[in-house]
Amino acid sequence: MNRSILIVICDFLLLSLLTFSTDLSKMAGENEGAQPGVKVDVAPKPSDTGGKDLAAVMKLALTEEKKNREQLQAELAKVREAAQKQQADLQQQFAAAQANIQILDQKLQSNSAEALMSKEKLAAMEAEVKKESDLAAALQQQLAQLAKNNQIAQDEKQKLAGQLQMAEVEKRAATERAALMLQQVQAERAEKAQLAEGFKALATNSGALTREIRENRALAPNTIFSEFVSNRVQTRFLASRSGIFGMDASKSKTAETVLVTDGTNIFALCHVQDTPLTLWDPGTDWTGLSGTLDHNTAQVPIHSLSFHIQDPRVVFIPVTQAEARQLGCKIYPISSDPYKFQDAVLVGAQEGYYGQCSFQMDLNTPQYVKLDRNLLKGLFGKFNPSRGDLVFSRTGELLGIMANSTYCLMLHDFMATATFQFGPDVRAQHTGNTLSRLYSYVFNLPIRLK
Repeated sequence: MNRSILIVICDFLLLSLLTFSTDLSKMAGENEGAQPGVKVDVAPKPSDTGGKDLAAVMKLALTEEKKNREQLQAELAKVREAAQKQQADLQQQFAAAQANIQILDQKLQSNSAEALMSKEKLAAMEAEVKKESDLAAALQQQLAQLAKNNQIAQDEKQKLAGQLQMAEVEKRAATERAALMLQQVQAERAEKAQLAEGFKALATNSGALTREIRENRALAPNTIFSEFVSNRVQTRFLASRSGIFGMDASKSKTAETVLVTDGTNIFALCHVQDTPLTLWDPGTDWTGLSGTLDHNTAQVPIHSLSFHIQDPRVVFIPVTQAEARQLGCKIYPISSDPYKFQDAVLVGAQEGYYGQCSFQMDLNTPQYVKLDRNLLKGLFGKFNPSRGDLVFSRTGELLGIMANSTYCLMLHDFMATATFQFGPDVRAQHTGNTLSRLYSYVFNLPIRLK
């Protein structure tokens, strides 16, 4: 039995005894205060009555105690349940408190470390603050100086603004003056341009006029012959071969001619009779060909000789630009308009004669012009035109070369029908066959051209 229950039972029993004793005392007192009466002998109750009452009281007490005990047990159960619940709550709270303690401990440790770090940071921050303070002080000084400088700059700015305003005024005035001067310059340039165009047109017209005058101005035969004498080139040819019984049958020729150009290439021009070569059938097979072109003291070698495609009796020798410069003589252009003048100047390449003569067109031979012997005007020496003579237009251009004593081949180009390369051994070129073929061509020309 629980100690608390026993205490309660004992308390109850004591209270019951006290109550019973009080009832007995009251009964005795009442008896004492009553008046004397008839004396009644009361027989004493047997002793078991008191025992029964006590038993009843005890039973009643036990019943009450049982009820109280059940009530107490129920309350105790409730209290125990509440205590258990409270204990569980306390345990949960304790566990939570323990967890909080651990967390707080960790936080404390962390805070301690952070505090240590914060202390270092605080020192660094204090140093930084001091640095920033010093910097702020320096900046303050700089700001003060800057404010002072700004004030000075403001004053200077105002001063410069005034100067700038004056400069703007001067600039506008200068711009106006420059615009005016530019207009004047443009006007002067336009005027000069007009003058330049005028001069240019005048020069062009003058050049064209000069050229036209020169092209249309007839030169005197003396002038043309004098230029020929100053610029003539001497040709020297040597054709070598062995004759009968091994005898030397070489042949050489010299003649005088000029350099002529078609605007691109330069050539020396002569008649085939002025060379050692002869157009005949059978033709001669030469073993070697050589030659030179001479002017004053200059001399250049002949590299090849070509026969003109229109009339192979006319031969031409190619000359390079460098060789022409080396010879240093005038290069005659071919006539661009052979029919500009009725007459021309004929110069004898061999005998040194010259004279003015008239040429006529022959529709049957459009590549040639015919010499009008009825209008011969001999001016110097023996004047008997023959093949190989050079014919100049009255403007000093080369018109052509006499193919025979009557007809002059007009030169428009320098196309070749055959070419001999010069050298010590030309046997592989079979010159005889070529000369025979060219002879056949000439033999088949119209009788008047032969």
